[in-house]
Amino acid sequence: MLPWKRALRPLTALLFAAAVATVPAATAHASSAPSTGWNDYSCRPSAAHPRPVILVHGTLGNSVDNWLSLAPYLEDRGYCVFSLDYGQLSGVPLFYGLGPIDKSAEQLSAYVDKVLSATGAAKADLVGHSQGGMMPRYYLKFLGGSAKVNALVGLAPDNHGATISGLTNLLPYFPGAADLIKASTPGLADQIPDSAFLTKLNAGGDTVPGVHYTVIATKYDEVATPWRSQYLSGSDVHNVLLQDLCSLDLSEHVAIGLFDRIAFHEVANALDPAHATATSCASAFS
Repeated sequence: MLPWKRALRPLTALLFAAAVATVPAATAHASSAPSTGWNDYSCRPSAAHPRPVILVHGTLGNSVDNWLSLAPYLEDRGYCVFSLDYGQLSGVPLFYGLGPIDKSAEQLSAYVDKVLSATGAAKADLVGHSQGGMMPRYYLKFLGGSAKVNALVGLAPDNHGATISGLTNLLPYFPGAADLIKASTPGLADQIPDSAFLTKLNAGGDTVPGVHYTVIATKYDEVATPWRSQYLSGSDVHNVLLQDLCSLDLSEHVAIGLFDRIAFHEVANALDPAHATATSCASAFS
């Protein structure tokens, strides 16, 4: 092996380890998603909540582990809740969202059609964490999703890339590292700021007409950095900083999607703005 290739291994391993550190260890196989509760295809949306909610996991997540708290939270409030796996790599179980993001968006497209067909709803609402809050924008913009989606709610979405607290800025100092990441984990490469994927996604504006966008960010994010890069620009966008709602909220990139009920309360507000209630520190107990 050439010396420079040996030198690439530590950086690549470091980048991957940093990404792995942002998700919990898998506790259930993704194919074991509950057959009752969420992912119940016999669920029919109510008049109060007429659209199914589809949860879109983040990088290295899956349809179960990402949503062990948020899915029941929404189900308890009367929503039909569904979740999918996407971005699988051959030979890599449990940790998904690593495949090319445009292909992941195609998987989302097929899944939305499946849920709409099963529930009889005309449109769905999407709630995504990290990559799962950004990837659906490709579906909305390029795959006809805007006709089938009412709202997109992103929890710490890397809408303009993820520098992982500046770690990706080191890539130019290791020739070939970016190519190695792209070849082995294209979903990670697509999230590096100024990637070809993100350039295409954000060209001509962040949003498309007819979809309501909400971004929920935390200033303690260590992955989708700088955290303000998560925000979207557009006429139908609501950008929220958790610490403006509760200064005591210390959630970082992982916690905001996994168990932060203050963030969850704001998700519920975004899904049903007509009945929204003020989000505060007390929302952690609601």
